[in-house]
Amino acid sequence: MRRKQLAENVIHGFFLLMGLVTVGCVLLITVYLIVAGIPAIREIGLVKFLFGPEWDSAAAEPKFGILPFILTSVYGTAGAILLGVPVGFMTAVFLAKMASPKLRAVVSSAVSLLAGIPSVVYGLVGMLVLVPGIRAVFHIPDGSGLLAAIIVLAIMILPSIINVAMTALEAVPKEYEDGSLALGATPVETWFRVSVPAAKSGIAAAVVLGVGRAIGEAMAVMMVSGNVPNTPSLFQSVRFLTTAVASEMSYAAAGLQRQALFSIALVLFLFIMLINAALNFFLKRSKER
Repeated sequence: MRRKQLAENVIHGFFLLMGLVTVGCVLLITVYLIVAGIPAIREIGLVKFLFGPEWDSAAAEPKFGILPFILTSVYGTAGAILLGVPVGFMTAVFLAKMASPKLRAVVSSAVSLLAGIPSVVYGLVGMLVLVPGIRAVFHIPDGSGLLAAIIVLAIMILPSIINVAMTALEAVPKEYEDGSLALGATPVETWFRVSVPAAKSGIAAAVVLGVGRAIGEAMAVMMVSGNVPNTPSLFQSVRFLTTAVASEMSYAAAGLQRQALFSIALVLFLFIMLINAALNFFLKRSKER
């Protein structure tokens, strides 16, 4: 008995340590971003930094306005969610409720493969296929821009949405669906009026993961968006918050320029935290009702 109790205590302590390490990593990142990012915001000015329309950090008189980056990230993420969530959600319903075992195995393997493709491959395919396609279809000088980035991001978030939403739908007790069918509902009515509402917390978690993946992507977006700090437009080269940091960090001079990049990272971090907090708040309110 003593050995079992000792083993239980050791295991509990190990899991507690792992949890504390995870929390510690989050706190470390948060504190580091605040310490590294606040000085530049203080020197530039919060309003000027967040709402300044121009960014030219290497000029003789540098400008550090990140409003174009913020708007581009918001529009790009929103567009990717509008495209990716319906496709991912319907695919998850199909795999969880409609597909035959053989077809489900094939599609699930394809989704898993999609999740394992590196970001640079998405960007490369976007450069070689999507960008020329947009240029040819819309008869514009350059296909690199916000539209290409939205399409690439929408494809990249599909595996996260599909896998999490499908798991949530499969976790719905079969008795719920049997009761609905016994009352005369059709299978489709049962799926969308019983199973989906019962799995809404898991589906919302899938959307959160999709938002986090979309707003945090850098490499693929950099390759198809043009990476130019313009005011966001669907067919114009743009720069996201993530690509602003990734593209300039390698040559940024020590001082205000480098500190401003850490400030951009801090803004991006706060964006993701606010999105997660807002969705968790709405989920708790829906559960209370």
